[in-house]
Parts: sequence; structure tokens; C-alpha cells
Amino acid sequence: MKKIGFLSFGHWTPSPNSGTRSAGDALLQSIDLAVAAEELGADGAYFRVHHFARQLASPFPLLAAVGARTSRIEIGTAVIDMRYENPLYMAEDAGAADLIAGGRLQLGISRGSPEQVIDGWRYFGYQPAEGQSDADMGRRHAEVLLDVLKGEGFAKPNPRPMFPNPPGLLRLEPYSEGLRERIWWGAGSNATAVWAAERGMNLQSSTLKDDETGEPFHIQQAKQIRVYRDAWKAAGHDREPRVSVSRSIFALVDERDRAYFGRGNESADQIGFLDEKTRAIFGRSYAATPDVLIEELRKDEAIAEADTLLLTVPNQLGVDYNAHVIEAILKHVAPALGWR
Repeated sequence: MKKIGFLSFGHWTPSPNSGTRSAGDALLQSIDLAVAAEELGADGAYFRVHHFARQLASPFPLLAAVGARTSRIEIGTAVIDMRYENPLYMAEDAGAADLIAGGRLQLGISRGSPEQVIDGWRYFGYQPAEGQSDADMGRRHAEVLLDVLKGEGFAKPNPRPMFPNPPGLLRLEPYSEGLRERIWWGAGSNATAVWAAERGMNLQSSTLKDDETGEPFHIQQAKQIRVYRDAWKAAGHDREPRVSVSRSIFALVDERDRAYFGRGNESADQIGFLDEKTRAIFGRSYAATPDVLIEELRKDEAIAEADTLLLTVPNQLGVDYNAHVIEAILKHVAPALGWR
């Protein structure tokens, strides 16, 4: 395990029991947690994007702010739903955020998952082409994004521009060198992992995937990673890909931890349906004393296959407690798994 970061969904609710009672709370606390995680020695601060929900939704202002407040930690998404995105506008926003962060952006994207509203992307002005699905549209948006992030000119300049142009066709600005190689695809199946590998994207695999074999979640996920790496090698890319998995992991080191997570209610995989046709498997959570956690995590085949582990954090419990959650893993568990 080379890198460990956190992943926040940025939940907020006006409930008096919540530490994030507004969208402003969720955003500002996300910045503070990234700063705290960097100070603790964590490697990454990642954020989930959901539309029409009381969660984080517009990633680039947040990523730019985190980039301005930190200096070392990777910052990223896991993931942005490409069905909702204008890929050219997104390339400009991503380029700006990456330049502010000094080239630390790790941008996770995906075709999307079930959302809060029916066909929410239609409200954003998008619809699939005739004969295509919304998933096809998301993948097409992703391919356009990958293409423009190469930094090659494609737009014919005005012969009488307002400002002088460089020679030749024009590209989108601002352009951030190297960002194209820091795009990740959130794959829910083996087939989409192969699709991502063929297009030279890193792989993000979350706590759920299509139930393709009936085996335990971590075994299916490990197989997905191996299939991805085989496809990457077959495609002939000239760099090594990166692979992340996310997990809910809590080291029980004090009374707060035991009160919040010591009941073991989610210690087994769960089966559900993402839609009428897609059977999915949801990975278990881990909550135990550090010595027990170490032994359990050593048996997780997908964690062993990945180079990056993202810890999903309960952001509504506040910055201080979430920093404690991260620190407990980094201090008491991660070194025994080969981190640092």
C-alpha cells in the first residue's frame, strides 16, 4: 500500500445532531479536513459528487480552495458523474484547479450511478444521442474530456481576434501539463475497467460493484483490478497505472469510536440492486481494535492489489473527529500493511 487518503461525500443536514448543518459547513469543513489530513501525513483528500442532494456537488471551487490551502497532499474526486458535464468547460475548470494546486489534481470520473431524481442530467441540458443510453452519453463526454486534455489545438482562430493568438489552431486554456495522466475512471464492472484501461485512465473501484460471480466483494474487486491491469498491458501504454479502492475502516481506540462504530452492524457484504437489472454487491465495513483490523485487512485481496486506499469518512461528525479517524489508521494500522 503506497498511498492512503480520505474520501468524503460531504453530507449535510439541518438536524441539530449534525456537525454540518448547511452546504457552507460541508464545504468549509472539507477544506479544513484536507489541511488536517496533510498535517497528519495522509496522501490524499478526495470528494464525491452528487447532484440534487444535500452533499458536495460542485467540485472545482472546492478543489481549488483545497489546493490553495495545502502544499503536498493529492486532491481529487471519486467520482464526477460525466452525464452531467460539459467536457470542454470541465477541462478549463480542471486545468485551473490543477494549476492552483501545483499539479496535484487526481480527477476521478465515471458514467454515473443512480441519482436523487429521474434522469437528472436532462435538467443540465443533456440527453443521449438517438440509439444511445445515458451511460453511453457519460462515456462519450469522458472521451471528449480526455481528448481536449491532450493540449492539442483544435479550434480555428478568428482572423481579427480581440487579443493576439499563437500560431495554428487554438486549444483550451488554461492548460495544465500532465493532467491527462491523472484522470481516473470509477468502474462498476469488469468490462468498464477494461474500457478505462484501453483509454489510459487510472482505476477507481469503490465499495460496490456489479455482482458478477457471487464471490465475496473483495475477491471480485481484486479480479476486476487484475483484469484492468491485463488490459492496460495489452493496450501498450508507456506508464504504470494507478489503482485505488475505497473502504469504511474505523480503528476502535477510544470510547467515541466504540460508541459510534463498535456494534459491528455492517461487518458483512450486502447484496442489492442498482436498477431493475443490475445486481450489485456492497463491500463490508471494518471496525475493530487496531490489532484485529490489521489481520482482517491483510485478508482483503483488493486492498493488497491496489496502490491507493481511500478511507470513507463520516463527515457529519466534524473535522476534529474525522482527523482522529484518519490519524488512528495512519498511526496504528497502516504501517503494518506496508504503508511508508
